[in-house]
Amino acid sequence: MSMIGSIRRQLTPIHPEGYIFIAGFALATLVLGSIFGSLFWIGAIATAWCAYFFRDPARLTPLDENLVISPADGVVSSVGYFAPPPELGLGAEPMQRVSIFMSVFDCHVNRAPVAGRVTKIAYRPGLFVNADRDKASENNERNGLVIEGGGGRFGVVQIAGFVARRIVCVVRQGESIGVGDRFGLIRFGSRVDVYMPGAARPLVTLGSKVVAGETALAELRSNAPRRNFKSG
Repeated sequence: MSMIGSIRRQLTPIHPEGYIFIAGFALATLVLGSIFGSLFWIGAIATAWCAYFFRDPARLTPLDENLVISPADGVVSSVGYFAPPPELGLGAEPMQRVSIFMSVFDCHVNRAPVAGRVTKIAYRPGLFVNADRDKASENNERNGLVIEGGGGRFGVVQIAGFVARRIVCVVRQGESIGVGDRFGLIRFGSRVDVYMPGAARPLVTLGSKVVAGETALAELRSNAPRRNFKSG
């Protein structure tokens, strides 16, 4: 293996959504550095952070229809029963929900928690209050998906935060999606809510650290068989 090939294997890929931001940070660094030399290193650190923010590492996803996998990196900020957003059409009855708060230091690429078909995508404009507050689920800008799979109907809601001003969703209604597949991204601090059928049993608690595409949030039945994994 060549040295260049080895280096490439060690580098974490950058999500395409990040290129324009990284270029903007780098250009600003060069301009400000040429005027005020001391600002160059501050800008260089900011540019490196921007590249780090838009990282898109590979993940090892459990292939088990019994599990609901985390759609985001971050910290579990809420576990309990809540009514899903009305635009998803999942009914008014409370569903088991796990909320994941992503800080500006977490990877913000979102992945499907279950395999199935995307039967609905619903965007709703709103506010940009702190995403770790419970009211963020009701008042903030959000984009929701309904995924129908072997375990039932699941809602996945991307919620913009205080800093986040752009929700990106790359799947379309009617498409099939595999567990752990990338479906979108939220820029600069945000939250993802997962609504699950009532039979789901949470495997995480408030404050748990989770990893998108790898951490099991809940199981749908007990005594499941040994599971396989996929990388991507």
